Amino acid sequence: MKRGLIALLMLALALIAWFGGRQQALRLPHPWDNQAYVWQRVWTPQHAAVLAQSRDLFPALRVLGLQVHPREGWREIPVNLPLLKQDGRPLWLVARLDGQLAQLDEPAIRQRLLKLVQQWQAAGLQVVGVEIDHDAATARLPDYQHFLQQLRQQLPHSLQLGITALPAWIGSAALPGVLQQVDSSVLQVHAVLSPQQGLFSGPLALRWVKQYAKITPKPFRVALPAYGMGLVGFDAQGAQVESEASLRVAGTSRELTVAPQQVADFLHQLNTQATPHLRGIIWFRLPLADDRRAWSLATLRAVIENQPLSVNWQVKFSPQPQQNGLNDLIIHNNGPVDAPLPHEIVITASECLAADAAGNYRLESEPQRQRFVLISGDQLRAGQSRPLGWLRCQQLTPGGTLVTP
Repeated sequence: MKRGLIALLMLALALIAWFGGRQQALRLPHPWDNQAYVWQRVWTPQHAAVLAQSRDLFPALRVLGLQVHPREGWREIPVNLPLLKQDGRPLWLVARLDGQLAQLDEPAIRQRLLKLVQQWQAAGLQVVGVEIDHDAATARLPDYQHFLQQLRQQLPHSLQLGITALPAWIGSAALPGVLQQVDSSVLQVHAVLSPQQGLFSGPLALRWVKQYAKITPKPFRVALPAYGMGLVGFDAQGAQVESEASLRVAGTSRELTVAPQQVADFLHQLNTQATPHLRGIIWFRLPLADDRRAWSLATLRAVIENQPLSVNWQVKFSPQPQQNGLNDLIIHNNGPVDAPLPHEIVITASECLAADAAGNYRLESEPQRQRFVLISGDQLRAGQSRPLGWLRCQQLTPGGTLVTP
């Protein structure tokens, strides 16, 4: 009898421990890792600082080393190999093969890739894999499969082979054959929509991840945006993409941005579902201090570590002496993270003689109030300011400034 009671007690304790452990496991985030693309074509001293500051965030890096473009031709990126050796993290060498290429010069690509791998390894870098970033048209996936098959045969067995995959491929019968040639893949869910749809859509990204996880038998990661981009020189053929460097192209322009909260909401939703084969997130791109379109490292860290992403806008009035009520207006990001410029700012004032907007805003003047309406979106880093406009009013209403994000 006593032995039976003891056995029942042990069974009950085991069930409690199992249930408690299961509940704890459900509360814990998925053990994903975070990596970052180092995508700058020009390396500067700023790389040393951001690599040191991001070491705890990214256990591995994906570094752009080779680019092939139909107009620009071949371009080997002058990567700072001594700096990466000093950094010491595992690296993926990324080759960007533009989707507009009429065909892939397979022998030349393989030769250059193998040469680069050897150079990086000879410089003491810990190269663990090669990633091919090629926006192949869906109809050309069988050709892409052949290219990857040949590349896999020539790469050293110690190196992994990966690809960047596009949502447009998900419905293709050729995709499983492509994925069989590689060790892993990266599903890119940003910059795959029309400009009218924006740079990133959380609901669409979730749907693509679910669909992709059912197709791939191999480990994969999701590439997420930590940047904005400009569309410049609109014409009948569309627009050119301007990233970290200015293209100096005449014509109209438009900024596409992604709010940190938008990506954080996506990660929260992704974390609540079971996703087979998902191994982590790769952030595009590693931010430099002067990369104005990239999130700051502090903002990227806040999103990764699930910190509060509170936004605090402040409109600063700068009175001009002896100018009869003239104030210059500045919009200041007083919060801890980067944020898209607010959509509207309303200033209540009376006896206004004149006013005007500047930069990203237009003015809609009404009796007793001045409305500054956003006409060109952009991201403003934490602690930075942007001109809003000016007004000449005899009476500013205390507390009469309303900012609508």
